[in-house]
Amino acid sequence: MPPFQPQRRHKNVTSLTHAALLTISIGAALGLGHAQVPSVAQEPAKSVPTTGYHAVERDPGRPSDQVATLCSLRVPDVAQSQANPGEATTAAGSMIYAPLSAHCKVYLFLKQTYSPYTFASAAFEATEAQATGQWPHYGGGMQGWGKRLGATLANTESRRFIQEVALSTMLHQDPRYFYSPNTRFFPRAWYSITRVAITKNQDGDSTFNTSEFLGALFSSALQNSYYPRHDRTLGDTMDRFSGALSSDAIGDLLREFAPDMKRLFRKHAPKKILKIEEKLPIPAEDKP
Repeated sequence: MPPFQPQRRHKNVTSLTHAALLTISIGAALGLGHAQVPSVAQEPAKSVPTTGYHAVERDPGRPSDQVATLCSLRVPDVAQSQANPGEATTAAGSMIYAPLSAHCKVYLFLKQTYSPYTFASAAFEATEAQATGQWPHYGGGMQGWGKRLGATLANTESRRFIQEVALSTMLHQDPRYFYSPNTRFFPRAWYSITRVAITKNQDGDSTFNTSEFLGALFSSALQNSYYPRHDRTLGDTMDRFSGALSSDAIGDLLREFAPDMKRLFRKHAPKKILKIEEKLPIPAEDKP
């Protein structure tokens, strides 16, 4: 086997990405005043729910604060809600926003931590990092790959806990992604990439996504404790910070259109493929 050849580590983002993120953040912040979600008392019952709201039938004999919240990162998308209007509301029911409790946030963090997808994704990223010469001071071979795998897992889990559990709980923000109520492509695309700057608070109102920015910054700084010494400069830290925001913006864009792609696949997929899909050991919430 030829010796491992270190290569210059590629920058995570270019100056164009920095400018784009700054533009998105400013534009999203300026739009907060127009993005407020109506309060529960002002919103009439609808046959189609506003995206991100759970249809819960009110019980006159039970206070609304006793309504159990659903421990799930998934919220109904508009198209799916329109396809199942009977699940949206009832004659005696009304739409209320159901925030995630602190207990649910911890539960979801632990569930994702032990998920096979987490380890599979980390293994893929470690392999890609070694193939492209990222973190050359980790070396090559299985030892170098193991160090990259450990660093990748530490990156994922530390940021997930800091951002989606600790900060979102302290700042009373919702870490979930809420689908756009718009049906046009470009407004939906713009909406999705601006979710790095806008999220919902525990009352269901739109607010600046402080958890996202602080979580990306804190985790990028924390990586200096286990990254190679040559990758601990201020410039490297800010590159990782910008790269994390860029990655989340792309992830939200894919998340916005994922339900459409799944429905398109199921509509045109052969029946044999669909039968195989049903037998795969995929969690029910991840199936189309």
